[in-house]
Amino acid sequence: MTQPVTRGVISSQDTQTALWFLGVLSQVRVSGEQTGGAFSLTENLARRGNGSPVHFHDDEDETIFVLDGDLRVFAGEEEHTAGPGTVAVLPRRISHAYVVTSPTARFITLHMPGGFEQFAAEVGEPAQALTLPPAPAVPPDLAALTETAARHGITILAPPPQP
Repeated sequence: MTQPVTRGVISSQDTQTALWFLGVLSQVRVSGEQTGGAFSLTENLARRGNGSPVHFHDDEDETIFVLDGDLRVFAGEEEHTAGPGTVAVLPRRISHAYVVTSPTARFITLHMPGGFEQFAAEVGEPAQALTLPPAPAVPPDLAALTETAARHGITILAPPPQP
């Protein structure tokens, strides 16, 4: 069980981490380490067709808040269109995924407890600039991704949905 945040956390852009993670620019605005494991908050920028594999988290609840653009969000057996202002709450152990359906989309992800950013750092790489990464020439190796995800309490069930 995570502990509540017991001290103020001020995270400025010059101390935040930026990753290129599975075709997304992910800026870790607040890490789990900063909050004593309570939560992490990431701002993401992705292009049309980018999506997460269908997966679930053993120990984390995930919330997506769409700032700009459009996503299709899958939660269990449900599928929803998610435009600006939409919030999707995705409880642990419920399969979920998203796919970007607009030219680009910007969205916040909140993971409670924190730690998802450690998986993103292991799979991704430090961003060379605060821009979208180059489009990947080939999709990620789903078997390797599944193996790495499992070490972080994430079960990958299927490839990303199509736009």
